[in-house]
Amino acid sequence: MGDVRVLEVKQSVFAENDRRAAALRERLKASGLYLLNLMSSPGSGKTTTLARTIEALGERLRIGVMEADIDSDVDARAMDALGVRAIQLHTGGMCHLDADMTAQGLEGLEPGGLDLAILENIGNLVCPAEFDTGAVKNAMILSVPEGDDKPLKYPLMFQVSDVVLINKIDVLPYFDFDLEACEERIHMRNPKAKVFPICATTGEGIDAWAAWLEAEVRAWQTE
Repeated sequence: MGDVRVLEVKQSVFAENDRRAAALRERLKASGLYLLNLMSSPGSGKTTTLARTIEALGERLRIGVMEADIDSDVDARAMDALGVRAIQLHTGGMCHLDADMTAQGLEGLEPGGLDLAILENIGNLVCPAEFDTGAVKNAMILSVPEGDDKPLKYPLMFQVSDVVLINKIDVLPYFDFDLEACEERIHMRNPKAKVFPICATTGEGIDAWAAWLEAEVRAWQTE
């Protein structure tokens, strides 16, 4: 019998996606559009946090939103109700977006005139972290009910996230969640990560997060 060929498909797919993601970032830079990739697990408060962010920045930045999901248009309708340009992306069962999918979404969003486009990625702490979408920065939301051990269990998500929003801090008294220990674990995975404790429901901490994001957008447009 002859030798069996072994093809490293995963490595090849990731390498090609990284190339396309880098090319997308170059196009974003040329146009002055800042793309933020927002990730989290289901139920972390991603859409509510996004709504609060839009409320905080809507009068200072022109914002568009791409809502990625396996099905439904619930989130896109919620964004449209806030008066921002929004589009729903259906992944056909896939649990992540890659650079090509993101580029298609941006084309459908028609981002001309926008300062900031936010991609609300599929709710999952594994698959979305594996694929570079071409975003300028990655942000993720970790909610208090999920537990402070998630940086230990899902290392890649925290390694690729430039910002971690610890949401639902209003329920800290009711959960065994050590905020200080969680921040230490996040910085163990990514020493440069910015951490913002927030409550999307009450708005606590949103101003600090929004100020950071606005500064990022302005810097991207003027560098």
